[in-house]
Amino acid sequence: MLKVTNLWIRYGYVEAVRGISLEVKENEIVALIGANGAGKSSTLMAISGIVEKEAGRVYFQDKDITDARPKDIVKLGISHIPEGRHILPDMSVEENLFMGTFGSPVRMKKEQIERKKQEMYELFPRLCERKKQIGGTLSGGEQQMLAIARGLMSNPKLVIFDEPSLGLAPILLEEVYKRIDMLKQTGVTMLLVEQNASMALEIVDRAYVMETGNIVMEGYGKDLLNNEQVKKAYLGI
Repeated sequence: MLKVTNLWIRYGYVEAVRGISLEVKENEIVALIGANGAGKSSTLMAISGIVEKEAGRVYFQDKDITDARPKDIVKLGISHIPEGRHILPDMSVEENLFMGTFGSPVRMKKEQIERKKQEMYELFPRLCERKKQIGGTLSGGEQQMLAIARGLMSNPKLVIFDEPSLGLAPILLEEVYKRIDMLKQTGVTMLLVEQNASMALEIVDRAYVMETGNIVMEGYGKDLLNNEQVKKAYLGI
């Protein structure tokens, strides 16, 4: 579904990503793990067209999207849920969800929007309880749930998560990851960037390990979870 080949990203004199290649197949969940500054988020932003690529190509469903604009990439079916949530804090939960429909390739009808909102409320019952509440007054975990739900409102073919666990208390972290795992069971294709390597490797099909802009290891999630090098470097074991 997604293929990145020989991707290079530079910020001035700093090479943030150095010729990496990766692939996400349909119905797969794939993780990019690594320390802060490894180039994970830059990779996601390059896929979404947010940052300029120095070299390399990005293909989505066999279509070259390397030079596509972010809004056109969204219309093709890639939903990027950014680090830091970036919900609309002055709008209600319902209004935030409605804004997510603007990423749909075709304009959604009112009944389609209502049906999709109900799906999100079933996935995240807390949001249903707070549907009229202003987004900025939600807890950090609830805002993360809202960011995910908003990203799903356009029926994306691929969902990109950037650090969904960032700043969450353990109990809320577990709940958010439980919902991501539920999405996996429905066949949603996902690419996940995460510093919490142990949590990510528990649920992903495959993962790539990044260090200083390079992919240094790749494999099945469970295999990497039991890899001695990964344990020492990223799992604190």
